[in-house]
Amino acid sequence: MFSGSILTFMTIGGFPSFVEEMKVFERERLNGHYGVIAFVFGNTSSALPFLLVISLIPGAIYYYIPGLQKGFEHFLFFISTILASMMLVESLMMVVASLIPNYLMGIIVGAGIQGMMMMVAGFFRTPNDLSKPVLKYPLHYIAFPKYAFQGFLKNEFEGLTFANSPSGGEPTLTGEDILRNIWHVEMAYSKWVDLAILFGMAGFYRFLFLIIIKTTEKVKPIIAKFKSVYFKKKSYLHALETSGSP
Repeated sequence: MFSGSILTFMTIGGFPSFVEEMKVFERERLNGHYGVIAFVFGNTSSALPFLLVISLIPGAIYYYIPGLQKGFEHFLFFISTILASMMLVESLMMVVASLIPNYLMGIIVGAGIQGMMMMVAGFFRTPNDLSKPVLKYPLHYIAFPKYAFQGFLKNEFEGLTFANSPSGGEPTLTGEDILRNIWHVEMAYSKWVDLAILFGMAGFYRFLFLIIIKTTEKVKPIIAKFKSVYFKKKSYLHALETSGSP
């Protein structure tokens, strides 16, 4: 949970620089240099190498020092999950920036959303202990840390066997038993599906950002036109009042 949360929380720190990027984009967009789709793809491709490095170096420290499962596949999944989570939070902050272009309020809202998602992800309280209205349905299922945490647990416990220390019952416990009965992990699909969901959510937030920007471009002229008519009418009425005309 720490691995999937601390780096994604650090991603929020890039919010102020993205707000500045948005200001540059709006100026260049008005000058007709490029469109919204080009900006989204350019921003994604330019950020990806840095996110990969940030995922790889701390991820290697997190993974090998505690002595988690050895094997390249397990390590690859771990790094990929961190990368997907960071991409997702960055995409989420893009949506927040498009709606709240203010440094302080944007960081507060983004951190608040991520904090709420962490609380219902299944670590602090297992999914079966969450109250069904709101916390479990729908928050638990739309919280991205849930899929990262589930993927990490499956990556570590699946295929392992542990001694059952309490008296009675089976002499051994499988990793799948622990995931299913203790952590209440959804075992109907593999860890790779959890990873695919994370990447899919990241893509969804990027697409949502694109839709918001496109909609804003269409709505802004209408609002500006409405304001212009309103103030012209207000100025005209004020002029009539001051001149004393009926």
